[in-house]
Amino acid sequence: MKPDTRALAAKGLAEVALRGASLRDVMERNARRLADPRDRALLMALLSEGARWWLRFDAAIDDLLEKPLRHKDPAVHALLVLGLVQLEILQLSDYAAVAATVEATRTLGRPPLAGLVNAILRRWQRERDTLLARLDARPQTRHAHPAWLAAALHRDWPRQAEAVMEADNREPPLMLRVNRQRSERAALIEQLQAAGYAASAHPWLDDGLVLPHSTDVTRMPGFEDGLFAVQDGAAQVAADLADLRDGQRVLDACAAPGGKACHLLERADIDLTALEFDAARGERIRQNLMRLRLDAKVVTGDAGAPKSWWKGQAFDRILVDAPCSATGVLRRRPDVRLHRRESDIPAMQAQQRRIVAALWPLLAPGGRLVYITCSVLRAENEAIVGELLAAQPDAQAVHFTLPAGHAAGVGWQILPGDGDLDGMYYAVIGKRAT
Repeated sequence: MKPDTRALAAKGLAEVALRGASLRDVMERNARRLADPRDRALLMALLSEGARWWLRFDAAIDDLLEKPLRHKDPAVHALLVLGLVQLEILQLSDYAAVAATVEATRTLGRPPLAGLVNAILRRWQRERDTLLARLDARPQTRHAHPAWLAAALHRDWPRQAEAVMEADNREPPLMLRVNRQRSERAALIEQLQAAGYAASAHPWLDDGLVLPHSTDVTRMPGFEDGLFAVQDGAAQVAADLADLRDGQRVLDACAAPGGKACHLLERADIDLTALEFDAARGERIRQNLMRLRLDAKVVTGDAGAPKSWWKGQAFDRILVDAPCSATGVLRRRPDVRLHRRESDIPAMQAQQRRIVAALWPLLAPGGRLVYITCSVLRAENEAIVGELLAAQPDAQAVHFTLPAGHAAGVGWQILPGDGDLDGMYYAVIGKRAT
């Protein structure tokens, strides 16, 4: 019997929103159960937009129910959220959004609740304007961001906060990076356009390509041959800031899944070590290196404890892609807004301090350390770099600007939506030669 896509999505969304499961893992596991690519596309849209808008429509369902279903029947509660997502975000027809959702209630084995689901969705349609106005009155439900994050954005980026949250809720473009060791950007664009893909050159990233919508990249010409990789434009900035030269020794710390490491190898003939704490994630680095026909040493180890893996020879360049709150990539990872807590930030800061302090002695005089996070919080970004500069007398900030984003106290912050990019922070710290 063919699985009901909406029922699958409801059970998966309940796992993500109420039990802390990874959206990516839930998507991959459930997509295998659907043979029709149209069903898989609907599943992905329901799960992604359900996670993105959960904080808005979860609250709406509470307003519509006399007794909450969230804990008593989490899958049906999630199905109701998805009913509103279909009506308001995906803008499906009334039949698809209501009748098919009611039918999914029966597929979930809850036929007694089918009438309730129908009544709630019909009531939403009748009282829509009033209910939407109530949701729009609070930042948390207006933009579907946790209250602590909305407050942090208004504190750290008061003039940009509303635009950031709006950008977090828009579909991002698909961005690719040409592997210049195996192709040229113009030739790859021509190849993709000939196959029907609306690919164009990024306006200021030398290796970047942009497609308006996500697609299955594994089916695109050139993927198996390693001609390109998927990488948001904000992440492609790292290779420029590294300022590489042939023959340099380079460390990419916290390297998984390997996008920045591969980009560095595509740019120059370097001796690169890709360090990753998690062995399974290290295997993903190896897979990406293999597909792109690149070579690096992949090492399993803790960036904050070099004694276990460092061989004693200094590095000319160090990339610290530090573990962080991921608050800059909510548009691509919408479940982060459901799982991240304000109480997580001090532990993240402690980890960031530990890593940069441990790696600074490994940098050769005259070298540069590029500190990177996909966070928009100043506490994880310029605060950490400022502490390093204050603690190390041989450290000096390297000034730079980018065509998108904003100067921070130290370094540069790309906010979500700046140049249609993900949110990412960069700082470059040079080590004095004497």
